[in-house]
Amino acid sequence: QMQLVESGGGSAQPGGSLRLSCLMTETVFVSMAWYRQAPGKERELVASISRGGTPTFYADSAKGRFTISRDDAKNLVYLQMNNLKPEDAAVYCCNKASGDVWPWGQGTQVTVSS
Repeated sequence: QMQLVESGGGSAQPGGSLRLSCLMTETVFVSMAWYRQAPGKERELVASISRGGTPTFYADSAKGRFTISRDDAKNLVYLQMNNLKPEDAAVYCCNKASGDVWPWGQGTQVTVSS
């Protein structure tokens, strides 16, 4: 069964950067996405990437600041987050971009504060 392992989160100051990684335990060729969930809020899709790497999609909150990419040879999906804002603080998870999702991983916590 597919397992998703997210890493790369941590604490950053406003304006800082973090790079998140999502390791998939199986090789798949599906559109993938990064999601986030802040305390008291619903999970939201942040960015998605198609099988071949394009096209990509970004939520309005992520446009111009976040970049999603993938390395299918390594079963990895990345999320480069620049110019972080306090409202970006959340647990970030990866999963399929559509359809029935796999079991959610633990996610990686992102904290943004000065």
